[in-house]
Amino acid sequence: MLLVLLDDVGFGASSAFGGPVNTPTAERLAGEGLRYTRFHTTAICSPTRAAMISGRNHHSVGMGGITEMATSAPGYSSMRPNTCATVAEILKLNGYATAHVGKCHEVPVWETSPAGPFDRWPSPGNGFEYFYGFLGGETDQYYPTLHEGTTRVEPWGTPEDGYHLTEDLTDKAIAWIRQQKALTPDKPFLAYFAPGATHAPHHVPKEWADKYKYKFDHGWDRQRELTFARQKDLGVVPQDAELTRRHDEIPAWDDMAEDLKPILARQMENYAGFLEHADHHVGRLIDAIAELGILDDALVYLIIGDNGASAEGTTQGTFNELISLNGMGALETPEFMAEHLDQWGGPESAPHYAVGWAHAMCTPYQWTKQVASHWGGTRNGTIVHWPRGIQAKVSCAISSTT
Repeated sequence: MLLVLLDDVGFGASSAFGGPVNTPTAERLAGEGLRYTRFHTTAICSPTRAAMISGRNHHSVGMGGITEMATSAPGYSSMRPNTCATVAEILKLNGYATAHVGKCHEVPVWETSPAGPFDRWPSPGNGFEYFYGFLGGETDQYYPTLHEGTTRVEPWGTPEDGYHLTEDLTDKAIAWIRQQKALTPDKPFLAYFAPGATHAPHHVPKEWADKYKYKFDHGWDRQRELTFARQKDLGVVPQDAELTRRHDEIPAWDDMAEDLKPILARQMENYAGFLEHADHHVGRLIDAIAELGILDDALVYLIIGDNGASAEGTTQGTFNELISLNGMGALETPEFMAEHLDQWGGPESAPHYAVGWAHAMCTPYQWTKQVASHWGGTRNGTIVHWPRGIQAKVSCAISSTT
């Protein structure tokens, strides 16, 4: 079994669900499997992840919010009780090999030091025999904070050497699956692959962002209309559906300053490149499983986002997402951002796109990540691929998962 969970991707981002970002791996899996349009997540990452690996409501496993905001209130402690086993633990006890590669964000923050305890780390606490990735909600894609098991490790190189976290995680996941099948070929496995993409910072090699140059100059309001039309063509939304309105709190594209619009367009070009880059590396993982001759027997879940697209980038986007968090957002004038436009997405930046783009990436729904009252925060496109286990092949299965 391969479980892939992307990060901060809205329902209307991937081309597999009518979005503007080219995701050929998602389309390939959807074309050979089932496409779900009513797969429900929570509106923020830790609760989604804790619910998914335990099969329980997130409050039942102490994850009513993200780990950094834990309290002593029932359901919000970030501490999964030992009466709630994870899917990985159950499968391991039933003869599966288990690995978690990528983002965790489920360990109580006071247990993340080298002193542990490690009861709630992916390995050994959550039932995964192997872990390589990061514990927090986000990490730098060029200079990540990484652990292998419970040991702090350094990335193999720098951006100048060609290092990027998504590629590194993919290499580790492929290596683990190949080793597992070489040494114990008859043993089934669970590989949980959770790259940091596309959570901020939106880091991606420039050539991937450049693939989308000038493709978003029309702005986010027009992008919602274009995506909505494609979603109708795909059957992702009913033909008689009406596009939800943009709320007054989200500025209209036409109301944005003219000198800011090229910067805003580049933010979306960069994000689109980041998502396509992530899809490419998921494709490498799928190809590796196919080369082992086991893809048709493998149950693959591709969950395109743990919540809706993130609106945490302010109304104008940011070159460094930490600036506004430190009360210095006024420093990022259009002139400042224009001076740094060529560095957007590179190691000198820590960028995030504007709220308007997040809303557009959640088309056709209202609102975004963190907003639990609307589907923009709580519905994510999901694909299930299992050729020898599921005979149905439909372009869009309307189904519900919680």
